[in-house]
Amino acid sequence: MNTAPLASDSLNTWLDYWGHVHVSGIDLGLERVIPVAELLGVTRPQAKVFTVAGTNGKGSTTAALAAVLNAQGYSVGLYQSPHIYRFNERVKLRGREVEDQALIDAFVAVDQARRACGLSLSFFEATTLAAFVIFKQQQCDVWVLEVGLGGRLDVVNVIDPDVAVITNIGLDHTDWLGDSIEKIAFEKAGIIRPEIPVVFGGQQDLPQAIQDKADECGAQLHAVNRDYFYQPAEDGQSWMFASAGTTLKLPAGSLALENISTAVAAVLLSGLTVSQQAVAQGIQNAKLQGRFEVRNIAGKTVIFDAGHNPHGVDFLLKQLRKFLEYNKQYTEVVSVFSMLADKDINSVASLLKDAVLMWKIAPLNVPRAASITALDAALQGQQAQHFSSVKSAFKSALNETKNNQLILVCGSFHTLEAVWEYLEECQ
Repeated sequence: MNTAPLASDSLNTWLDYWGHVHVSGIDLGLERVIPVAELLGVTRPQAKVFTVAGTNGKGSTTAALAAVLNAQGYSVGLYQSPHIYRFNERVKLRGREVEDQALIDAFVAVDQARRACGLSLSFFEATTLAAFVIFKQQQCDVWVLEVGLGGRLDVVNVIDPDVAVITNIGLDHTDWLGDSIEKIAFEKAGIIRPEIPVVFGGQQDLPQAIQDKADECGAQLHAVNRDYFYQPAEDGQSWMFASAGTTLKLPAGSLALENISTAVAAVLLSGLTVSQQAVAQGIQNAKLQGRFEVRNIAGKTVIFDAGHNPHGVDFLLKQLRKFLEYNKQYTEVVSVFSMLADKDINSVASLLKDAVLMWKIAPLNVPRAASITALDAALQGQQAQHFSSVKSAFKSALNETKNNQLILVCGSFHTLEAVWEYLEECQ
């Protein structure tokens, strides 16, 4: 499709258009993006910019950052990806998803700019630039930006952040980013700029590539368990944050403490005025779909988690064990499970096998879907029921689980999306 839609066309028409403009869905590099971004005037925002990279935890960290700053009264533009159900989830202003027309108007501007430059943009590049256009038009005080893939060559990196955050480093997207922790850390460290605060929140040894990049830039690197610390209280209702000259007692939120503490560290280093009350309120307000999200559906307890690599699933398991410890009525887990073929299905299944009693597996309805054969092989003979779709697998789980069982929907954002579509249809 070469003819651009009109400003009066639907959001879905525009999203379909961006899906067909460029030859490939992923095309790392900033050569094509920078001229378009400069023509749009979005490369030097009159705002405080937080850029968040990492293998897992970016969504929770950016959600917590935005919630704290919104609680303080700042006008915050939050950009995240991917979405789970509605594309609008990716772009939020002051805590609310933007309306379709705001996105469409921004898409018109992006398309005009890329045509003026004689350049093609991928879906991710075009939609990210549209978010920047909206934040600029709305004169947001703060931009909180989640990196899509890597960091150094990701479209988000056309903007120089005032604070760089790296949540953790794990093996994912190895075809694009490299096959070792240090190679991937080098890509993530590409968001670091001279003399800015940098937060590393990973529960692992600090990768040398991140330290080297910070040293090269003269950036002030603050690492968890070295420069700042957090400790949950025994009651599970509060926790302590401590850094040089700062000790805070804060309420527990619904997001993982590892990521909340990373966000708090970034806020405190930003130079923005933020009260302890706003930090506490923001933590309690911060929510994110699909990150160990516990819901009651038709009288059954369902946990949604979008973890799709070994590092993310290991983190899911830690939260699951804690949940089961506090909710002893649940003694068995039934999983509605599917993954993309290019993910490490064997490792993910191996991690989950001791926690899951029964698997309900189905192929995803996307081009990169793993086959039912590949999913079954990864389970290595564990008890599994096969379904033609994730929706039918979830329907079976709802109908058949007993009072002592909870349902875990996991493996991919697409798995969660399919269940949400089913729930929407049932309303």
